Amino acid sequence: MNETVKLSSHSALSTVVKAAAREAGFELAGIAGVAEFPELEQYPAWVAEGHSGEMKYLEARDEQGRLKRASLKRVAPWARSVVVCAMNYNTAEPYSTAFNDPGRGWISRYAWSRQDYHDVVLKRLRLVESKLRSSIESPDTSKISFARAQQNASRELRTWCYVDTGPLVERVYAKYAGVGWIGKNTCIINQEMGSWLFLGVILNSLEIEPELPAADRCGTCTRCIEACPTHAFIAPYRLDATRCISYLTIEKRGAIPEDLRDGIGRHVFGCDICQDVCPWNRKAPATAEGEFQPRAELVNPALEWLGEMEEEEFRQVFRGSPVKRAKLRGLRRNALIAMGNSGQRKFVQVLEKLTGDEDPVIAEAARWSLDKLRVRQ
Repeated sequence: MNETVKLSSHSALSTVVKAAAREAGFELAGIAGVAEFPELEQYPAWVAEGHSGEMKYLEARDEQGRLKRASLKRVAPWARSVVVCAMNYNTAEPYSTAFNDPGRGWISRYAWSRQDYHDVVLKRLRLVESKLRSSIESPDTSKISFARAQQNASRELRTWCYVDTGPLVERVYAKYAGVGWIGKNTCIINQEMGSWLFLGVILNSLEIEPELPAADRCGTCTRCIEACPTHAFIAPYRLDATRCISYLTIEKRGAIPEDLRDGIGRHVFGCDICQDVCPWNRKAPATAEGEFQPRAELVNPALEWLGEMEEEEFRQVFRGSPVKRAKLRGLRRNALIAMGNSGQRKFVQVLEKLTGDEDPVIAEAARWSLDKLRVRQ
């Protein structure tokens, strides 16, 4: 998107962006510069070690074969700053660590609502983008010198808005925008808001004054690392995605490795454990936004319901939901593994039936869970 515009001062634009973000419904907002941050320098090694698994989009490369996400300058050389906005999606429901009904599974907190967060956040992000554009088309020139105004007026404004879809590592820019620090569980954590945050970014060609990076307040705490059932954390701040329950239940296609199935527990889509145990989430505020309010049937859903779900019901129940990413096959596979981990004999009958399912992945998951329940008999 190109158009000739007049620019305002760096600091004034920062004020405009933050005010626009508040008006749009974001709890947090800040501006990061564009630089070769240390966290991005570690990205190529992380990919080379195979920690991105089957998520090939994380390995996208430019014409020279360099990883796009390792440097924003490779995909958007015109970008001079990144606006980062954050929206709270926490709700008043108990955390996954508080639920203990063995007949029910767990869908990650962010996927409980009827609307896909990508759409909700992007709509609000566009409002911030629009305000930024309008402010520089009618600048307050009293705040900048005439020479600066003339120099900036000859430039062109370009912007790109992203919500988890852009060729950049959002949490790194969130850190340098002052939104929060990157925790040992690799999530962005804010001192007041906790870590239940959706991030949206606006790449732009304006040199807006950046914030100071958020200070790391994890201290000596390692609760997230110790609580992970599949030992997905290689070290503090380093995640092997191929062992993460979220990856296994959402991104992994086909059969889940048997050595990781026990650790999945009763998770059927995503995992919240490393956030549930984080001390900074003890007093995390609940959102009042209607778009993020949970559907009761998705909070701790019945495993048998999910395991026997058919395509038409799947489309109807999860229309507009992030759960669609797992596809029906993945969701059913996850539910059957959760049945095996439940220890509940009441699932034997349904598992016996599904050992004959026409889908080999479903049939194998049913056999594994059935064998596990029989061993416990």
